[in-house]
Amino acid sequence: MTTTNPSPATIASVPGTSPSVVVIIPFYNGADFIERSVRSVFEQSVPANEVIVVNDGSRPEERAALDTLAARYPFRILDKENGGQGSARNAGVAASTSEYICFLDQDDFYLPNHIETLVTSIPPDDRLFGYIYADLYEADGDGNVIRTGVIKDHAQHPKRSIFDLLRYDMFVLPSATLVSRKAFEAVGGFDSQFMGYEDDDLFLRIFRKGYSNHFVDKAVTVWCIHTASTSFGIRMVRSRFKYFKKLLQMFPDEHQRGRYYLREYLMPRFQLFFVNEAIEAIKKDDQYRGEMSAVLAEYGAIVFANPYVGRKKKLRLWITLFLLRHSTPGMVRFVGALTRLPGIRSLRRIYKS
Repeated sequence: MTTTNPSPATIASVPGTSPSVVVIIPFYNGADFIERSVRSVFEQSVPANEVIVVNDGSRPEERAALDTLAARYPFRILDKENGGQGSARNAGVAASTSEYICFLDQDDFYLPNHIETLVTSIPPDDRLFGYIYADLYEADGDGNVIRTGVIKDHAQHPKRSIFDLLRYDMFVLPSATLVSRKAFEAVGGFDSQFMGYEDDDLFLRIFRKGYSNHFVDKAVTVWCIHTASTSFGIRMVRSRFKYFKKLLQMFPDEHQRGRYYLREYLMPRFQLFFVNEAIEAIKKDDQYRGEMSAVLAEYGAIVFANPYVGRKKKLRLWITLFLLRHSTPGMVRFVGALTRLPGIRSLRRIYKS
């Protein structure tokens, strides 16, 4: 791992007004977006003390773009082998010293008051402060705004119940969050096995350690969603199943307390993903068809072995697995088209229940 530091690595913060903050940007072949992200960091109303761009094994020509950009903006470059966003963020944190950590994905960018809003909203008497997060603008890949509020439409904020964190995606976006170094290090940072869901995993573990979380009802970041985003790739699909299995290990059913984590929280959250991903792979007859079918079969085996999942749920899942196992791509496409017709849409449930 190597570092490049053109000019001073730190930017002086406003004396006496702000604690120290580092901004960490994972970079992987993102030359088309990185200047917009970096510029937004250096246009903050309260500047960061450290800015680190972690090159996560990009192609040489993409890495060269960072040197060109660093000649104009005084950020530090950290080079490492490719390991995914979680691994890159961990490396950036390890190379920094600031008390608080802000992350920024390479294709997102900060609104001008990102750091100021989050830092000034930290409760002064919270000795178990974990993280504070805010809302985002949603935009397309070019940064054109689609809506000015995102996360309140999808989850409860702030986080108060582990059951809510298991049942639903958290919608705590790293690019709109400020994390205490103390809390981050207490849980060992991001789990680098994930290349998707690493954020949910991190913030859930911080919650379980007893650290607080706070929500600011204000947008601080522009979240740019496009088909090149990691949310749309096969690595996200694989990480989803890894995360499901990790949660399954972390939260075994507790019959005596009436807590059935698989049946009541994990199945409602994840099952439709696994079924739909297998359906799409079969429809396309693509290179991931076998892998997605194997994931669904493994998921089915987990459900069938659980004594607290009802017979009706198991039967419906068994029918789904049987039909998909014996379906051709043309058959799946035909059923998908047929069940969109009025009066027989309920047939889709056979495949997606």
